[in-house]
Amino acid sequence: MFFERAKKVLPGGVNSPVRAFLPYPFFVERAEGSKLFDVDGKVYIDYCNAYGAMLFGHAYPEVVEAVRAQLSKGTLYGVPTEQEVKFAELIQKVSPCMEMMRLVNTGTEATMHAIRAVRGYTGRKKIVKFEGCFHGSHDNVLVKAGSGAATFGTPNSLGVPEDTTKNTIVVPYNDVAAVEEVLEREGNDIAAVIVEPVLANVGLILPKPDYLVSLRKLTSKYGVVLIFDEIITGFRLALGGAQEYFDVKPDMATLGKVLGGGFSVAAFGGKAEIMQHISPVGGVYQAGTFSGNPVSAVAGYAVLNILVQRKGEIYPRLERVAQELSRALVDLSKDYKLPVQVYNIASLYQIFFTDSVVTDYACAKLSNVKMFNAYFNELLKQGVFIPPSQFETCFASTAHLPEDIEYTIEAFDKALAAASMERKS
Repeated sequence: MFFERAKKVLPGGVNSPVRAFLPYPFFVERAEGSKLFDVDGKVYIDYCNAYGAMLFGHAYPEVVEAVRAQLSKGTLYGVPTEQEVKFAELIQKVSPCMEMMRLVNTGTEATMHAIRAVRGYTGRKKIVKFEGCFHGSHDNVLVKAGSGAATFGTPNSLGVPEDTTKNTIVVPYNDVAAVEEVLEREGNDIAAVIVEPVLANVGLILPKPDYLVSLRKLTSKYGVVLIFDEIITGFRLALGGAQEYFDVKPDMATLGKVLGGGFSVAAFGGKAEIMQHISPVGGVYQAGTFSGNPVSAVAGYAVLNILVQRKGEIYPRLERVAQELSRALVDLSKDYKLPVQVYNIASLYQIFFTDSVVTDYACAKLSNVKMFNAYFNELLKQGVFIPPSQFETCFASTAHLPEDIEYTIEAFDKALAAASMERKS
């Protein structure tokens, strides 16, 4: 069994904790369109989509062809290329705040370097983050984080020195007064407020009306840099991400996942006056051997080019799929008299097994995880794969066909029946 082999060489048998679930994860052999094919020959309709990265589904021909053409020219040069410049120019064109940027390889790198850049720019040490927001696995932000930290009940990771997090202030999401209180008290020492515009690493939690507008006004008032972590929402909510969707322009943003079309690439950037503090023109050091590599750059350029050309078709289609699945969950849950909350925005959706409205991290943690696990396991049995945690989010892709949706709704019925049985046990 692959899992037994994996446990001997990988902690927990996986290379990321969110991939672990009981009794063991399945191992994928290949993927195409809306489907994953495992090593045992089973097929799954995929709503995890690599935690949101695969907007077009798997092995999308136009992205594959662009990468194949580049591979024959080499994979890594260690010197600048035209591809990375064209890619950055296109990001700048579609992302409202990205006057200047750096390409990196992962979302963790992007948020880590964005925070460093802002500290260098402001000369201040402290940052404000929100409970349940996940900004990668670096020391400064592993405080009441979402994603795997929420799932495994260790929001404060071992190995993170207390001195590292003493400059990280955590406040509840969707609470404007809490932010204002902190900024009024410590604004002169705070470099940045960093936020996921939509929380998608603790389930799916939407901002209250005007919440993001209020953050923009408050940070401007107190001279604090506002960073939107758009690793998930970037290019998913709209071509211009949450910035376009909510019409709020931050000072800086981080981008990833969808950006690379399945290849490892991310970006951080924003106002040129901030980014000019990055080496070699400024004193904030940031570097990476694989940053802006030509393979990721051509893949990312292909993705954005497709979105620019077809956004009027792609985004409405994605929204229809997620809305249809969400409505089905609501209707079926009523049939089983289940206490649930179902949330949906653009191509994202999630169900919480709770009778309370979910507006922040504390509310999300009240969800019935046992019921969710019964729901997840039955979906898996039926050949429908969603992220294996109540504290993640499901994603629609353009590869999901009407027959996929029809089958998924039938699987929802069986999965909610399983959750109902768990509730009674």
